[in-house]
Amino acid sequence: PKMKEDNCLHAALICMGMLYYSHAIATEKVNHARPSLHGHHEKGKEGQVLHRSKRGWVWNQFFVIEEYTGPDPVLVGRLHSDIDSGDGNIKYILSGEGAGIIFVIDDKSGNIHATKTLDREERAQYTLTAQAVDRNTNRPLEPPSEFIVKVQDINDNPPEFLHENYHANVPERSNVGTSVIQVTASDADDPTYGNSAKLVYSILEGQPYFSVEAQTGIIRTALPNMDREAKEEYHVVIQAKDMGGHMGGLSGTTKVTITLTDVNDNPPKFPQSVYQMSVSEAAVPGEEVGRVKAKDPDIGENGLVAYSIIDGDGMDMFEITTDYETQEGVVKLKKLLDFETKKSYSLKVEAANVHIDPKFISNGPFKDTVTVKISVEDADEPPIFLKPSYIFEVQENAASGTVVGKVHAKDPDAANSAIRYSIDRHTDLERYFTINAEDGNIKTVKALDREEIAWHNISIFAVEVHKQHQEAKVPVAIKVIDVNDNAPKFAAAYEAFVCENARSNQQFITITADDKDDSANGPRFIFSLPPEIIHNPNFTLRDNRDNTASVFVRREGFSRQKQDLYLLPIVISDGGLPPMSSTNTLTIRVCGCDSNGSLLSCNAEAYILNAGLSTGALIAILACIVILLVIVVLFVTLKRQKKEPLIVFEEEDVRENIITYDDEGGGEEDTEAFDIATLQNPDGINGFIPRKDIKPEYQYMPRPGLRPAPNSVDVDDFINTRIQEADNDPTAPPYDSIQIYGYEGRGSVAGSLSSLESATTDSDLDYDYLQNWGPRFKKLADLYGSKDTFDDDS
Repeated sequence: PKMKEDNCLHAALICMGMLYYSHAIATEKVNHARPSLHGHHEKGKEGQVLHRSKRGWVWNQFFVIEEYTGPDPVLVGRLHSDIDSGDGNIKYILSGEGAGIIFVIDDKSGNIHATKTLDREERAQYTLTAQAVDRNTNRPLEPPSEFIVKVQDINDNPPEFLHENYHANVPERSNVGTSVIQVTASDADDPTYGNSAKLVYSILEGQPYFSVEAQTGIIRTALPNMDREAKEEYHVVIQAKDMGGHMGGLSGTTKVTITLTDVNDNPPKFPQSVYQMSVSEAAVPGEEVGRVKAKDPDIGENGLVAYSIIDGDGMDMFEITTDYETQEGVVKLKKLLDFETKKSYSLKVEAANVHIDPKFISNGPFKDTVTVKISVEDADEPPIFLKPSYIFEVQENAASGTVVGKVHAKDPDAANSAIRYSIDRHTDLERYFTINAEDGNIKTVKALDREEIAWHNISIFAVEVHKQHQEAKVPVAIKVIDVNDNAPKFAAAYEAFVCENARSNQQFITITADDKDDSANGPRFIFSLPPEIIHNPNFTLRDNRDNTASVFVRREGFSRQKQDLYLLPIVISDGGLPPMSSTNTLTIRVCGCDSNGSLLSCNAEAYILNAGLSTGALIAILACIVILLVIVVLFVTLKRQKKEPLIVFEEEDVRENIITYDDEGGGEEDTEAFDIATLQNPDGINGFIPRKDIKPEYQYMPRPGLRPAPNSVDVDDFINTRIQEADNDPTAPPYDSIQIYGYEGRGSVAGSLSSLESATTDSDLDYDYLQNWGPRFKKLADLYGSKDTFDDDS
């Protein structure tokens, strides 16, 4: 069919071309240019008037059909001037757009031909310039003139859509005629010429669900109540055809994918009417029991479902939440279960849509219900105490073995196993209590003291006899009941002061008491004096009946010289049954006071030592004297220890530093300067080497008479004495040895370090100045004096 359509198109084009060619020939004959004698004057440059004749040749607007494929060039038109007499002296020239390439002109006849196939969609018209000139001189015979060659359109372009594929959405269950999308096609042909660009839309696929408007391309729904849950996606093919949709027109198509969007038009439905679940009685609150799910074919928020429990005997024991990721209802435990109390529960669960569309409320109700049956499974449970906690009382000082109370636990399981009891010793470190393992009776182990610990908090364990891992724990609080076993005492260590000039019946102190017992066995306190001093001539006591008592002076005229301290016994009784009492002693000091009653002194020695120094001052003075004496003694002792027993010169001390070396040689390479045997300890030959780190067992005392006097200034005698001591004491270092320092060894690059040149006998130095240094340097002057002096002495 397509090939046949193309053949028809070619035939039509050929017919139209022939008709146009005939029309052009006729037009050319009618429109031959004629000479015109009309003209107008034009002023030249130098003022002369030029006569310009009116155009002598005329032509109309030319047309050429596009896409011509004939064997000969297409005649576009003919140019002819009135002055052309046909003798061939006039030459026609064509210039402008496409001249010489697309359009050529016969310079003799003026015929214009198109040598190439034209496409109007590429270029709709061409502007050319024609001129008639003299063939011999090329002198213009007519002014140049423009004309237009228009390319005449044929229907050679099919309609094209803006997009090859379109996607559109429309809500499901939309009314008939609901607009879905508009598709638009365009035609490259000339819309002003014929029907080549007049388009008509039609639907090729997608019926009977959709339709399209022929003139606008708007796609609309054609069927009511289209259900997304039945079919969600539709494929529609739209055609656009030119020539007003008539036969022979060209066409183009596009595909449109239409998706039905969801609306909430379906209620949730449970797939079954009853759900069976089970849970252990050992489960803790919050634990998941099971899940239910109502199916809703809608999607997104239209398919959201919320679950709730609306009825049943387990509403207090269970709860349900919604898992919005899986759209499931999660049944959870709300309270602890007891298999022995109730073995099953029933719930009525409702699933309802969260978002309801009022347009489809008639499809409701948008909810569904289901029955959930939950069975409780028996679990091996630990023992259970009859009470969550126990509180017992026991009197303090109760005898060992006194029963405090009894705890009781039982096995909640059907087996009802026997129970054994024990005390958590971490809560009873002092082991005040014990418990009977079989009956749970708690007893005291030793007497309790309320004043030490008023409450004892212990924990009792209960375990099954045959299942030690099943354990329960209960707190037990034991209150120690007070008994009156503590007598009241002074609340503080009271010490009273009374003035020597105190008046009779003058109050000088108020006392109170304290009792370790409970308030029932404590206040009110009763204060009194012992019967034997009830008529005390010095002081009297008055009970203020508010747990305090006041002490008064009974007489006047106290004297510190006679008695400066009084001890007043006071009896304090409590209000317990039986009452407890104690005798407490109040210390009262007699002090000197001024006329206003202010204390001045409470010491009896103040009268005796008022003209001298007090004892404390004397002790301080003696201590200072002793310290000064000790400092003086230490200073003298240190000075004596620092005194040098050897010779001391007036200007400087000369000390001998003796350093012991086990081996001393001449140089690094000196092996011939001396015999090494001379360095050995003489005592070492016999195998005895005295130790230098301990005091020797015997000491060679220097011979008396050889030691110089301490104040001697004779250096020679001092040195001789030290040499004799060293010779006679083999334990005294160093041993005699021969030391040669002038030899530096063979190959040594170092020179002599001695300024005395010990290896030579001649000296360039002058030591005569030693003669002027006094008798202490006479020996040195003799040793290092001048040569002349040395010869004279010889």
